[in-house]
Amino acid sequence: MLIVMKPRCTPDEVEQVTERVRSLGLTPHPIPGAQRVAIGITGNKGPLEPELFTTLPGVADALRVSQPFKLVSREVKEEDTVIDVGGVKVGGDHVVVMAGPCSVESREQILEAAHAVRAAGATLLRGGAYKPRTSPYEFQGLREEGLKLLALAREQTGLKVVTEVKDTETLPLVAEYADVLQVGARNMQNFSLLEKLGRTDKPVLLKRGLSATLKELLMAAEYIVASGNHRVMLCERGIRTFETMTRNTVDINAVPVLKTLSHLPVVLDPSHGVGIRKHVPAIARAGVAAGADALVIEVHPCPEKALSDGQQSLTCGEFEGLMRQVEQIARAVGKPLSTLAGTARPQAKRR
Repeated sequence: MLIVMKPRCTPDEVEQVTERVRSLGLTPHPIPGAQRVAIGITGNKGPLEPELFTTLPGVADALRVSQPFKLVSREVKEEDTVIDVGGVKVGGDHVVVMAGPCSVESREQILEAAHAVRAAGATLLRGGAYKPRTSPYEFQGLREEGLKLLALAREQTGLKVVTEVKDTETLPLVAEYADVLQVGARNMQNFSLLEKLGRTDKPVLLKRGLSATLKELLMAAEYIVASGNHRVMLCERGIRTFETMTRNTVDINAVPVLKTLSHLPVVLDPSHGVGIRKHVPAIARAGVAAGADALVIEVHPCPEKALSDGQQSLTCGEFEGLMRQVEQIARAVGKPLSTLAGTARPQAKRR
């Protein structure tokens, strides 16, 4: 159920509602909103009577929420959630680009990549320090040393850091360095990790599982939000299908559908989605045209020497070219690219 407060309700009136919810053995969830104060309720096993709340002072209405993903649903919050990552707003009226290598491999590599993607117009730096891989014999990341190098790149470029957290044991350490905590596809339903992420104060980039439905993705986000962290981004990164010509099958449908179902920002990862370097720009362009709030793009100074995912990583020059294309499409759909102070927007080449 969702309790909608009157526009001029007082803090005492809000507190009365939350106390009524707790007295019923349920959990109140104050939901931030620009236009109204609302309180979501979880923990009930059946429908609640609206009269339990509509008689309280300051309450405008009590609405039943039909979706099982209650707190992340548009029914609970009509306006888009905007997540501020150190001044970069994801989910607002600009398209945000997160870019960088799949893995942090060395000081030289991450700094070269960071400076290149910033110069091209990216506003967040992605890079993996902990890399859960299919094979235990493949490169697993530099771990804490990789986190330190990401922090160094942030210091030099001003780019905020997006990096993956792979388990509950390393979460506290990763959270010390990261500005955004990424949940990889294989961890989308690691519920212990999701609950602990819900008790952090860091934004979370939640990737869709390899074979997960959109409902399962939204329910995974619900775990985080229900635990107290409302700063969640939903990431479509391609799903596993019968098709073998590409690494995964990008579900472009997911972008507008998620935007309709949820108020959370929607991110597209074209690199993992298609898995083939030359096709990444096309999928990135499609994602922006479909309404994605942000892109996550893998960029490596020398992809052929990358220790992970080189086949899907753009070179720095290719990324610069893509940014010019994305800029045009973003403006066409009314959401220009977000840039850091001191970084010029990429300009389209004149013909």
